[in-house]
Formats: sequence, structure tokens, C-alpha cells
Amino acid sequence: MVINTTFDVYLKNFIAYLSIEKNFSIHTINAYKSDIVSFFIWTNKLTPEKITFNKLREYLHFIQKFNYKKSTIARKIAALRTFFKFLYKLQIIQSNPAENLTAPKKPKSLPKFLTEDEMLTILDNVDINTPAGLRNKAILELLWATGMRVSELSGLNFEDLELDENEITVFGKGAKERIVLVSERAKKYLLQYINVARPLVAKNTKIETTSKSPVFINKTGFRLQNKTIRNTINDIVNKIQLPKHVTPHVFRHSFATKMIENGADLRVVQELLGHSSISNTQIYTHISTQHLKQEYNKAHPHAHKENFNNNLNS
Repeated sequence: MVINTTFDVYLKNFIAYLSIEKNFSIHTINAYKSDIVSFFIWTNKLTPEKITFNKLREYLHFIQKFNYKKSTIARKIAALRTFFKFLYKLQIIQSNPAENLTAPKKPKSLPKFLTEDEMLTILDNVDINTPAGLRNKAILELLWATGMRVSELSGLNFEDLELDENEITVFGKGAKERIVLVSERAKKYLLQYINVARPLVAKNTKIETTSKSPVFINKTGFRLQNKTIRNTINDIVNKIQLPKHVTPHVFRHSFATKMIENGADLRVVQELLGHSSISNTQIYTHISTQHLKQEYNKAHPHAHKENFNNNLNS
């Protein structure tokens, strides 16, 4: 929505700045744009020059009634802070009203993951008796083997595959390029899908395969959407009655956790996941430690105080 011509120019330049200089993902850019437009509509279309710190605080008080998650409020604040900092650097405004605007602290929670047995149960329950089933099998095996984000997987083109070297080039957040490695098991199912199932997935449609063609396609021959992958996982989880909420990102968490548990170097895991900061990867060491404690408490006879006391008294 265009508020006025000047604002529209500011916003257009800001979006270009986020994309080119900050290298933000399209998802983040769209969210920031929406947050900024919503704020200025709320101000009754005030110009950026007239925005004060108190006006920003008033807006934060206003949005509290919508019961947004803390992470959503934090993003809205980040969008406003980044926007006004951008305007201040260009000397469009004389002071930055958002400089001291603070975001609520996000509650720390460990990512959810699957045990190896749970993962294998999911993988073994994919119906591979149809072309779409073989496609889904290849997708889930790849998610588990590589730790890719679901958007990275659905965005794969044939030119990204170097299966002779067991490598795939992916483009992560902010279009950052990296190499992920493919297990022999995942490679087997991927080749089976490409050579056997892919030409049959789209019924009554001639499928062309060029270097720019999407690897994973739907029944109309177009690139497979992330939602379809999520639905596939949900169907299998419901079928096997696994009492966990499983998303494609849980596959990524499970990959990282298993790598750390098996002694992989933290820097290697960071590179495979495409994390810009190693602090994002370090959280999986906490998961691994927590999992070790849980297994210890279940298995060791002296793990619980009452058991230890009983042994002393016997």
C-alpha cells in the first residue's frame, strides 16, 4: 500500500538496501515491509520526520492487545529500528527515534528433534508404490541426510546436483551458497525418483529436464511447494501415531543433533547447516547434553536418589 509518494520512495530504497547490502531473505524483507507499512498506517500516515520515540512506544502499547508472540513483536521492533536507522544514515531524518526502542526477550527453548529410531520409523513408512510416493521418499531421506531447510530442498534445480561427488549446492537465507553432502542411502532414493518416478509424477504432462528444471515437481509439472512436504510428513506421523509435532525443520534439528552426538566438529556442522554464527549451532550441544542426561536417568540404577537409598538399605 502506498501512503504517499515520498514514503513510497523511502520504502522502495529501504527494501533494496535490505536485499543488496544486508542480504536478507525475501521472507524477512516481506515481513519488514509489512511491519513498516502497518505502523505508518496506524500513525494516520505521518511522515517519518514527524515520528517520535513516544509515538513508537504508543504503537507498541497498541499492538499488545493482539496477543502477538514475543518473537513477532521483536521482529516488528527490529523492522522499525532498521528502517529509521537507514533513514538517519541517509540524513533523511535528523535523529533516530527508534534508537533506544527495545524488544522483549525471546524465551529460550531448545529445538525439538527425533531420535534415530523415530526418524527411521517415519522413513520406513513412506508409501513408495506410486511415483509421488517415491518422490516423497527421496525428499524425506534428503532432509534427514543433509539437514537442508525445506525451502532449500524445494528450490533445487538439476544444475545444483553433483551426485557423482555426493554433493548438492543449496542457496540458503539471503541467497548464501553452500555445499551439503548426501549419504549413499539418500542418493539411492534420489536417483530412483529422478530416473523412474519423476517422469510419471505429472500425469498427461510432458516433463522437460534441463539444468534449470526443478528437481521436485508436483502433479502439474511445476515446482513442488513447501506445504506439500509438510502435509506429507503430517500424514506419515498421523499414520504411525507418533506423539510428536514433526515439521521439516524437525528433520534439520534431528540431523544436527545426531551429528553432534556422534562427535562431529561444531564448525563442520555450522558449515553444513549454513549458520552465519556458530552460536546458532551451539544450541545443539545443549540438546545433546540434555538427551544424554535423559538417557542416563532412565538407564542407570543410581541415577535417582530413591534408588540409591534403597540400594544402601538393602
